Amino acid sequence: MAHWTRSHIPPQTGRLAVITGTGGLGLECALALTAAGADVIIAGRNPLKGQAAVEKVLQQTPGAKVRFEMLDLSDLETIHRFADRLKTQVEHLDLLINNAAVMNPPERQTTAEGFELQFGSNYLGHFALTAHLLPLLRKGRQPRVVSLSSIAARSGKIDFEDLQAERHYAPMEAYQQSKLACLMFALTLARKSKDLHWGITSVAAHPGISRTDLIPNGMGQQSVEGRLRKYLWFLFQPAAQGALPTLYAATAPESEGGAYYGPHQFSETRGYPVPAKIPPQALDQVAAERLWHISEQLTQTHFV
Repeated sequence: MAHWTRSHIPPQTGRLAVITGTGGLGLECALALTAAGADVIIAGRNPLKGQAAVEKVLQQTPGAKVRFEMLDLSDLETIHRFADRLKTQVEHLDLLINNAAVMNPPERQTTAEGFELQFGSNYLGHFALTAHLLPLLRKGRQPRVVSLSSIAARSGKIDFEDLQAERHYAPMEAYQQSKLACLMFALTLARKSKDLHWGITSVAAHPGISRTDLIPNGMGQQSVEGRLRKYLWFLFQPAAQGALPTLYAATAPESEGGAYYGPHQFSETRGYPVPAKIPPQALDQVAAERLWHISEQLTQTHFV
């Protein structure tokens, strides 16, 4: 695994991947996977950014099989419609990368269903998407689901008494909770796939600290964090580097179900993919099962 890079990605010809997010890490994953021969669907809520992402992929890999599909993770109805469309277009899905995220909006915002925006988009949206796509994934060829967490999950906790931050909203605490939930989801999905013989490899990954638009889009370019991102850019590794743990989780033959991968240097903030340290709270299976049950109720989905 030493210094694993895009050059180590095995041939992906014939594999179909869905990646959520039109920029940053999602775009880098699309660039790498299409270059390796995969068919890629870039799913996002902004058609202009989606088309720009497709054009960038085609510039790098002329003739690549890539397209954009509309998907808003903050709206359960659009998630359902996306999955229904896909089921009429393809017979199987080999790879799902749950990547898109919202980070630290200063004021509490909500999804179409009234969920706190970060918990609803980063976690519940991907939970529902995976549930809807499960039948296609179960027909896939060595199917994998990669869910993006964050080093912020280390400080996260699942506040079952105030999941939607209605009583108290602190932007970073809400983000930490959403990313801890994503990690717990990946681990629980791995256990359920094994126990119920779904045949799906579920893996978690995080990008360390990377130069993406997550901070400017969430907190704003003029926020303290936004200015740090702009003027201290050298502290953030390039998005292409930050995408490596996700790509490793998605393609490496030695990537294991139930594992968690992140960068190898400076407390997992930058570097090449290695097994990441799983926070103790993410290993609480009682809490994880409770979260799974609540998530099925909130999203009105069921994994079958």
